[in-house]
Amino acid sequence: MSSVVPQSRSGHRVLVTGGASGLGLALVRAYCARGARVLAVDLADERPTAVPDAAVYRRLDVRAQQDWDAALAWVREEWGGLDLLYNNAGVATGGRIDVESMADWERVIDVNLLGVVRGCQTFTPLLKEQGSGHIVNTASLAGLIHGPGMSSYNATKAGVVALSETLHFELLPFGIRVSVVCPAFFRTNLHQSFQGKDEEFEQSGTRLITTAKLSADDIAARVVKGVEAGKHIILTDRLGRTSYWTKRLARPVYDRAASRGAHRIAARAEKAAQR
Repeated sequence: MSSVVPQSRSGHRVLVTGGASGLGLALVRAYCARGARVLAVDLADERPTAVPDAAVYRRLDVRAQQDWDAALAWVREEWGGLDLLYNNAGVATGGRIDVESMADWERVIDVNLLGVVRGCQTFTPLLKEQGSGHIVNTASLAGLIHGPGMSSYNATKAGVVALSETLHFELLPFGIRVSVVCPAFFRTNLHQSFQGKDEEFEQSGTRLITTAKLSADDIAARVVKGVEAGKHIILTDRLGRTSYWTKRLARPVYDRAASRGAHRIAARAEKAAQR
């Protein structure tokens, strides 16, 4: 049985899904700056110009097992192993339960939840062979705090949190660490992946993302620090920490806040219906 030890900042072999934009791109930049060998994967067939020259780029659709198998084969052949797997790719979704379609549910589950499952399942045998490695799954504060009007997104991110906790214990005897990242809103292009029917909710979500104080680079720096510290749950901002501990330690306060949010959503929806 291998012991789990902190990894050095340089010399990492790092794979980041969703690595051409948003938090994924910020993580790619952060690790390239640390001298790591980085494989950025995303949906574009050709290398996006935003990806740093120091990183390798490959196309990978997290919904396609054949793409995962190809990435594993590349990592084995080119690097002989992997130190950090960032299951980061995801899409934004949300809407009221009676408005959002089943097609929207199926899409977000396939990307946000099963995309992470595929990554973990594909690379765990390699990490077990090594007796080392670190899996970092990007969830969201929505995986811990389940506000109204976001049932599909909340469900997938809560699933990522549950998966990560399960694997944290399951893989520990093999020398493999698992962390889950749970940021609140930060400035990124995530809102561009909204495709649902609940336009009223999506407009609110877009405002929260585009007006957030923290950038993707801010979040990436905090994620890297949390990973290097060996944290299992990485809360990247004050809102996340406050909300998380309020729910755990002051549940009536949390319930009142969530209820007020639900009434605001209902009032906006009624107003929109009257236009």
